Amino acid sequence: MANHIEEAKSGRASCRTCKKTIDKGALRLGIEAANAFGDTPSLQWHHLLCAAGKLPAELKEALVAYAGEVPDRAVLDQAMADAYAKGHAKPGGFPYLDRAPTGRAKCMECGEAIAKDSYRVAVEREIEVGMVMQKGAGYMHPACVGAHLESTGGDKAELVAGLRTNSRLPEADLERQVLEIENA
Repeated sequence: MANHIEEAKSGRASCRTCKKTIDKGALRLGIEAANAFGDTPSLQWHHLLCAAGKLPAELKEALVAYAGEVPDRAVLDQAMADAYAKGHAKPGGFPYLDRAPTGRAKCMECGEAIAKDSYRVAVEREIEVGMVMQKGAGYMHPACVGAHLESTGGDKAELVAGLRTNSRLPEADLERQVLEIENA
């Protein structure tokens, strides 16, 4: 079923971004998500404007597939462009490069804090929570990525390809950080 746009069938669904209800008849974006209660995926609904700010790649894909008329399309396009330019868009998967929203994360390699609004690389790692291993994000300074890859036997070209695919930064910022990683 993939991500798609449709008219809301009732006024009961809530937007997963802003938590407000989506009016009956309003266009909404459905994002396919894993279902904890079965094998079939469920849909998470978003207002189109909310999705433009947080999920621009998913919205753009759904807009291409949607055959109907989308009111205020220019406003949505501008909101998607702004989300990319400001770095507010959610990443598409691991690994990704973004700006740290807080200064609480510590670098996996050097152990120092990653300053708020500085660039960081996120990779998937296993974390022990109680008696269970869970997957979660681990963060590093871009300059520490080379040392981390050497110690873990990772492939720099594979990591860089993943960063280019999954990151939601402006192109110039992304390329500048990738160049720093490649030269480290």
